[in-house]
Amino acid sequence: MKYFKTQMKQLMKDNMELQTQLKVLMKEHHLEKNFALKALYHSEVADGGKYQKAYQALDVPRD
Repeated sequence: MKYFKTQMKQLMKDNMELQTQLKVLMKEHHLEKNFALKALYHSEVADGGKYQKAYQALDVPRD
C-alpha cells in the first residue's frame, strides 16, 4: 500500500478522530501538517492499521 496525500486528506475529512490525532501530533511534536499526515498514515493506516480498509476504499477507481 502506498501513501497518497490526496487519499489521506480525504480520509481525514471523513473522520473526526483522525483530525484530532493530527492536531495532537502537530502540537506535541512540532510538525508541519504534511509531516504529521504522513506520520499518522504510518501509525494508523499502513500495515494493518485501524483505518487501512477505509483508506483502501478511497482507492477504488471511479468510472
